[in-house]
Amino acid sequence: MSAALAIDVQGLNKSFGDKHVVRDLSLQVEHGQILGFLGPNGSGKTTSIRMLCGLLRPDSGSGTCLGHDVIRDTAAIKREVGYMTQRFSLWEDLTIRENLEFVARMYGMKDRRQAVAQAIDTLGLGSRRDQLAGTLSGGWKQRLALAACMLHHPKLLLLDEPTAGVDPKARREFWEEIHALAARGISVLVSTHYMDEAERCHRLAYIAYGKLLATGTPDEILRGRRIAAWTVRGPDLAALAARLRGLGGVTQVTAFGNTLHVTGDDPAALEAAIAPFRGDPALRWQRAEAGLEDVFIDLMREAQEAQ
Repeated sequence: MSAALAIDVQGLNKSFGDKHVVRDLSLQVEHGQILGFLGPNGSGKTTSIRMLCGLLRPDSGSGTCLGHDVIRDTAAIKREVGYMTQRFSLWEDLTIRENLEFVARMYGMKDRRQAVAQAIDTLGLGSRRDQLAGTLSGGWKQRLALAACMLHHPKLLLLDEPTAGVDPKARREFWEEIHALAARGISVLVSTHYMDEAERCHRLAYIAYGKLLATGTPDEILRGRRIAAWTVRGPDLAALAARLRGLGGVTQVTAFGNTLHVTGDDPAALEAAIAPFRGDPALRWQRAEAGLEDVFIDLMREAQEAQ
């Protein structure tokens, strides 16, 4: 186990009854690194996060979180990790300040008032400190939840879809705060469905059906898949999309406004598939760069076919 790693786990497995939810998960996260944890609903992300922070015991596997054994040292892990759940889980009939004071008491913190005041100031909650949590918008609830996670000065944050249902401005501000925390040496594992958020992570891990399918920087993952892509503009794109779907060499046809985005695993096969349509003067074809969304859709397709 390397001291340079905040998370270092190998072969974690978890089943509920006859459902194998996480299969042989191996994952490494460096100190001060932001790891984006991606995958469809039901892929095993939340179960994996709960095993890492000591809330669930793996059926098998081994590893460390902040140097503590993920099976034997769960109490120590909980003291040093901040876990933000998918849904707002604080008390809606308490104010922001009262919520944070309650959480500080749960952690047994000695300087509770100072810690709460610092968290309120750091995350810009001062103007709303006496507002009931239940009356806050999604963005402010998110900010309160992050403040609660940071009260005990954790070394690692585990954030489970923290920006779901939050407006774009609040998401942008949240990510600025996450990068500021990482710059201070705090490690972050964040699950997300948003591709623009994935691009803001230092590294990515993609999981489907409980299996880790790809890891690396965004650029490494894009280069590793080598997906070919074209865009096409013109009249009656819905009819064109219907004709393109199902052709050999075409894996995905996606509409983006007045454009179709067409991708394939084999550049030559894709070019051959679209060749009959490129002679139509009403259609404007152009080579394009594949994006992370193309990669993850392709990974999901392969995972489904392997089931």
